[in-house]
Amino acid sequence: MIDIVSLVLPFVFGAVVGSFLNVCIYRIPAGVSIVSPPSRCPACLKRIAFYDNIPIISYIVLMGRCRRCGSPVSARYPVVEAVTGLFASALFFKFGPAPGFFIYSIFIAALIVITFIDIDHQIIPDVISLPGIPLGLIASFFLPSVGIADSLIGAISGGGLLFGIAAAYYYSTGKEGMGGGDVKLLAMIGAFTGWRGVLMTVLAGSVSGAILGGALMLVHGKGGKHPIPFGPFLAAGAAVYVFAGEALIEWYIVRAMGL
Repeated sequence: MIDIVSLVLPFVFGAVVGSFLNVCIYRIPAGVSIVSPPSRCPACLKRIAFYDNIPIISYIVLMGRCRRCGSPVSARYPVVEAVTGLFASALFFKFGPAPGFFIYSIFIAALIVITFIDIDHQIIPDVISLPGIPLGLIASFFLPSVGIADSLIGAISGGGLLFGIAAAYYYSTGKEGMGGGDVKLLAMIGAFTGWRGVLMTVLAGSVSGAILGGALMLVHGKGGKHPIPFGPFLAAGAAVYVFAGEALIEWYIVRAMGL
């Protein structure tokens, strides 16, 4: 039985991890070390004291401003911390203190970083996705629901599926419709979730992406050009699979197919 305290502690843990993820989101695209120098204000470049770097709480206490120079601090920082904390609590609720909690905490953290970097810069850093592939393969030994064979098939089919789609689009139109970063991201997702996770990720990502794209067309018209990064939709689809994938697949087989 998991009580409230058992969910609060993972939230605190996740919020602390989220604070580090903010560093990764800001520094990785800039090619700056995520370890040194210590956190500092982007405006005045003064080092942030430890008591001003408490996840979520410091932002509220300082009313979203730097203590030294008064420059506004993006609300994204507490949002990332809170989202990471909520995911940690949800993962603990689902898996408890089992390997799945720690493995998928790392996986979700990587997806959060990828999501925000792709939104800001339209890139998916190889420094996260490429190491994530062998890490997912290794993690499969500790995930009975996946297994090494499923993980290997997922990584190959994930990368191969998007690579094939991207190649077909390029040869038919002469234009690049999908970046290599998406290919490597789906390979990483497949390594952590297996081939069923790949299918659900692509389905959920495509549907949600089409809905947002259609909404933007309604708002801005067909002539408006608004490039939409696909990485966040793949990340969202993968998260859906982690929490509800097997249940959704079972529902589809039993209800939709009448089996």
